[in-house]
Amino acid sequence: MMRKKVLFIGGSLNQTKMAHAVAKHLQAEHDCYFTPYYSDHPLLHRAAQKGWLDFTVMGGAGRRQTEAYLAGHNLPLDYGGRQHAYDLVVTGSDLIIQRNIRQKPIILIQEGMTDPENVLYHLVRRLKLPRYLASTSTNGLSLAYRYFCVASEGYKQFFIRKGIPADRMVVTGMPNYDDVRQVLRNDFPHRGYVLAATSDARETFKFDNRKRFIRHVLAIANGRSVIFKLHPNEKEARARREIDELAPEALVFAKGSVDHMIANCDVLVTQYSTVVYTGIVLGKEVHSYFDVAALRALAPWQNGGTSGQRIAQVCRGVLAGETAVSHENDPVPRPGNAEKQREGWPIPPISKQWSSS
Repeated sequence: MMRKKVLFIGGSLNQTKMAHAVAKHLQAEHDCYFTPYYSDHPLLHRAAQKGWLDFTVMGGAGRRQTEAYLAGHNLPLDYGGRQHAYDLVVTGSDLIIQRNIRQKPIILIQEGMTDPENVLYHLVRRLKLPRYLASTSTNGLSLAYRYFCVASEGYKQFFIRKGIPADRMVVTGMPNYDDVRQVLRNDFPHRGYVLAATSDARETFKFDNRKRFIRHVLAIANGRSVIFKLHPNEKEARARREIDELAPEALVFAKGSVDHMIANCDVLVTQYSTVVYTGIVLGKEVHSYFDVAALRALAPWQNGGTSGQRIAQVCRGVLAGETAVSHENDPVPRPGNAEKQREGWPIPPISKQWSSS
């Protein structure tokens, strides 16, 4: 196949890392370029420039984290995908389908769990309002993509119930959540606690009764030690004040690997966060605002960290002009597969970021 150009659209740091995980398997064959998430609609573009969208991945901390990651890995940049005519676009969100990619083949990657289907979700669908108004609850509903690469067979069925055709989805697993057991090797110094992973709901203009959540965590802990891991997008000073008021003995971390903290905890308490799957895969006692039994059925496929490679294969098929993707790599349960994944895992880099102050 002749060398072609592929645009990877980042977003949150999680989405950007997923895009990079795919590009690693394509960059020897094709020219891969990256951009932070953007909108080429004049009003949204202007709003982002003014800082009015800093609560989204188009500005604020989310965009800064993405730009730092792209720069730190020396990835080729093409802001807004304006420099080249692309043969394929890979993105982690279809809440906005940018004008300059609408005529291109698109691969959509599931980046995590979706928000609850609330009143706004149903209004957006019924009145055909912009999907981004309902946040991630409308992920996948654009149908502007060639294929949607999803985390598990459970999620495939979940999206089918939302109306996405089965033949537009491929179960590839989800980069960043497909080899969870490797986090068991870590340098986090604490053990045997209740971990509360908070949400950035208030920063994204959703309701969050934080005091009720803190009391909920303390009730579950029932005297055991508690650690709070703040969401990276949260207003740290406010969150610390609230925790100090109700749980003054708790440790609070704004930085560090939440996965390592989950690996060492006895109990994980979440709100609306994909990190709950790390706890589920590791067999932790898990609490969530979502139904935990339903989450267990949706848990991402643990394929030994090969999701990026599998998504890259889907990309190759589209670039080669194939009219249907092969499903031969879809997950087939094999006895002992989980145990095999434990062998030879890479040791995570030592971060030494464990100050709770």
